[in-house]
Amino acid sequence: MSESLIITIVVLYFSLLFLVSQITKGKSDNKTFFSGNKESPWYIVAFGMVGASLSGITFISVPGDVGAIDFTYFQVVIGYLFGYMIVAFVLLPIYYKYNLTSIYEYLGDRFGRNSHMTGAFFFFISRVLGAAFRLFLVAIVLQEFVFNSWGVPFEMTVILSILLIWIYTFRGGIKTVVWTDTLQTFLMILSVILSIYFITDSLDLTFSDYLKSDDFSMQNKIFVTDSLLEKNHFIKSFLGGLFITVCMTGLDQDMMQKNLTCKTLYDAQKNMVVFSFILVGVTFIFLILGALLFTFAENNNVLMPMLNGRENTDLLFPQIALNGGLDITLSITFLLGLIAAAYSSADSALTSLTTSFCIDFLDIEKKSETTQKKLRFYTHIIMSIILIVVIVVYKNYLSTSVIDSLLIIAGFTYGPLLGLFAFGILTEYKIYDSLSIFVCIISVVIITVIFYLPPELIGGYKIGYELLPLNGLITFIGMYIIRKTTT
Repeated sequence: MSESLIITIVVLYFSLLFLVSQITKGKSDNKTFFSGNKESPWYIVAFGMVGASLSGITFISVPGDVGAIDFTYFQVVIGYLFGYMIVAFVLLPIYYKYNLTSIYEYLGDRFGRNSHMTGAFFFFISRVLGAAFRLFLVAIVLQEFVFNSWGVPFEMTVILSILLIWIYTFRGGIKTVVWTDTLQTFLMILSVILSIYFITDSLDLTFSDYLKSDDFSMQNKIFVTDSLLEKNHFIKSFLGGLFITVCMTGLDQDMMQKNLTCKTLYDAQKNMVVFSFILVGVTFIFLILGALLFTFAENNNVLMPMLNGRENTDLLFPQIALNGGLDITLSITFLLGLIAAAYSSADSALTSLTTSFCIDFLDIEKKSETTQKKLRFYTHIIMSIILIVVIVVYKNYLSTSVIDSLLIIAGFTYGPLLGLFAFGILTEYKIYDSLSIFVCIISVVIITVIFYLPPELIGGYKIGYELLPLNGLITFIGMYIIRKTTT
């Protein structure tokens, strides 16, 4: 696929997003930017959240990971489903009861200003790292398959990617994101379905024939139940997935901001339930695609792509789609799907970072309307610059698959949020508010020591995705220690 065709597709795609942005931006005021005027249809939010949740990481890294861990990632996805039910029927009622714009305002109401700021700070760190992971993938694909041959440095590719997002989100904010996410989710799902069709056709198989083949049966192992010492044992993966969902969706301003644009709590709950089942099904389709990619690579002697001198399975899908000698339609749909997957999460991340910083740190709602617009504008720019810097750092230091790296880092950064909210919801204690930040920092330090313990020192036990609930438990215990003696 030629570089000029790739660029043409990118330009046309973003032209469409800009058009959607102009139609949906509304009054471009803070109420529109932060809450979408609470006018979003629940079914539109539900469908759009699929793309925002899956992102470019699922689109590329999940299929690429099949070669190493088969379908065992689906154990985590089963945990996701149960986690979404907790979000729908435990957390959403609280957020609607308090009529929140930023969900971390709950911590302020429950414990005090310092806890509010602590929650917002850990969200900020978590979302910057997560959004950067997602954008890193699309930037590295564009770099490897387009801009390297043109002599464009990676840093410029990243700046261009962020600039495009900034342009179509800085006015309409979450109101625009709800609708652009819907478009991008549709393109992403269409892309993966067409990719499966074209690859199975190139192997002279129907889709049902492939599911019955030996190649598929060799890669479709889901459950790991032999030893609890294993990193991806079912219980550890399931619990990790459940708590990852509670934290990365229910305690994350990015994902909850979309839910809070629904008109009523009931609409938001319908959105969450419907979205969760769609997400599980779509993720399984991505795993099937992963198996297909490795079958195709083996049958056609496709070499594993290299990045920074190491084999990188994250680049296998783009390698086959763009340079695998298949139908040009596959290349076009892949590129549209990749861009849609990456930007459907990145645009909302940039919007939610701006929202959280303005509401939680700048207390923007207490300022004049003119000052609010200026602060929002400059904050949007600053958030964009931060994302650029983090993505460039990833390029030089990331050594594992992006999906694995993202879930591991979530264990460090979302754990304190889990502990803070759990203590607020499950107990009636007040705390010494000024100490909450120290509890969270100490929890991260302890969990870091645990994570880096050599397995032989703990009986061969390998730390997996249970890192997150363990971190939350340590924070919860710390909160209990700093509780006040009266409720």
